[in-house]
Amino acid sequence: MFKGTYTAIVTPFKNGVLDEPALERLIKIQIKSGVDGIVPVGTTGESPTLDFEEHIRVVEIAVRVAAGKIRVLAGTGANSTLEAIQLTQRAERVGADGSLQVAPYYNKPTQEGLFRHFIAIAESSQLPLMLYSIPGRCGIEIGVDTVTRLARASKRIVGIKEAGGNADRVSQIRQSLGPRFTILCGDDSLTLPFMSVGADGVISVASNVIPRQISNMVNFYASGKVDRALKIHQRYYSLFKDLFLESNPTPVKSALAMMGIVQEECRLPLVPITPKNREILTATMKACGILD
Repeated sequence: MFKGTYTAIVTPFKNGVLDEPALERLIKIQIKSGVDGIVPVGTTGESPTLDFEEHIRVVEIAVRVAAGKIRVLAGTGANSTLEAIQLTQRAERVGADGSLQVAPYYNKPTQEGLFRHFIAIAESSQLPLMLYSIPGRCGIEIGVDTVTRLARASKRIVGIKEAGGNADRVSQIRQSLGPRFTILCGDDSLTLPFMSVGADGVISVASNVIPRQISNMVNFYASGKVDRALKIHQRYYSLFKDLFLESNPTPVKSALAMMGIVQEECRLPLVPITPKNREILTATMKACGILD
């Protein structure tokens, strides 16, 4: 359902508050560049630092500016099931096309707890849900057996964002659930490897900066133009890596600020990247032809 290129869009701030004009500008660039959709208020959107009303406001702006031209997959997960339900219901009311549901972090539920958590959310709304397994941030992964059980238990659970760096899981999920279940890569540098074993696209950080190139890469690969996709991957591979020199999204916000699109501002506890890493990122962007 949610196939292709989805941009994990940053949440711009200015003087400590949501920069709505910058967010609108960034979304319009995404639409013009041909991405299939955006993911507001996910990891890259600094969701842990937004209060409830800010969170929904970002989704509301995304839906309004997208205007049906691209899809909006709202990040509405939480480590509290009740909070995730409330966010998902509000996102549905403001018009989101679907919900991205991260594994509950910090409290480390069992696989049974994960199953009950996601089923409760699925039963609370009509939105299609994409699971989000990112063990490096959450301390747990959504087991393949649990993914399979969830997809079979609820028709609203339609896919997963795989951000654990493990291509074997893509193969296992695809073998278990077949082509109807969507698998999106969660790491730009692994998009083509994951697609080679059955993934349907990517939820991308880099496409904040190079949306057309990421969209082209995914479309080329999906249509069998592997050599053309590989050329894009090779050209921007260093960027894919350097956007994670420090905790996401501080490097990508730095890159967007260099391009004049957003302010270089995160909320604590995130801080701007170090001068040394900014120098590395700037050099990479120049080498890739993004900056003069």
